[in-house]
Amino acid sequence: MDIILASGSPRRKQLLETMGIRDFRVLVPDFDESSVALEAPAQLVEALSQGKAAAAAHKLNDPHALILAADTVVALGDTVLGKPADHLDAFRMLASLSKVRHQVYTGFTVRRGDQAVTSHEVTSVTFRPLSEEEISAYIATGEPMDKAGAYGIQGLGSLLVERIEGDYFNVMGLPVCHLGQVLRSFGVDCLKLANQ
Repeated sequence: MDIILASGSPRRKQLLETMGIRDFRVLVPDFDESSVALEAPAQLVEALSQGKAAAAAHKLNDPHALILAADTVVALGDTVLGKPADHLDAFRMLASLSKVRHQVYTGFTVRRGDQAVTSHEVTSVTFRPLSEEEISAYIATGEPMDKAGAYGIQGLGSLLVERIEGDYFNVMGLPVCHLGQVLRSFGVDCLKLANQ
């Protein structure tokens, strides 16, 4: 089966490999994320994943390919935090997350031909209190600049996280347990693949 990861994220690529899926191709879809204007984080990430999957399917034009697309956002109350525009934006985001519990939403779509399943997962993350000096030092590492909410839990951002409730991998960009069940419904059994 031709499995396509419709994402340029190295973290999603790593997570698929961790799930036992090693034989897949990466195809970054040509999709304008600004075309989706939904306020609710769950609806937003699902719509973005659907748009990316559709764009990848159109580019491939192969009804037998299995396409996986995903999108992740950080939500602080009703405010959605995407990737920071610059260092000042990253500082603002991280300062707003200091001492606060927030949610990380990842929406994903698995699609083959006319069959598609779209879902999402939410994980709660609590930051410890952060000083301005710590925030500046973290931003200086460059790690926050390509990540939703301006932090990466799998890297130095782990030093900021006091508590997590839910799927850790969801915060990295793919809800592994949930996704594994959906993939199985498409005939992709990750545990069997891992043993091949």
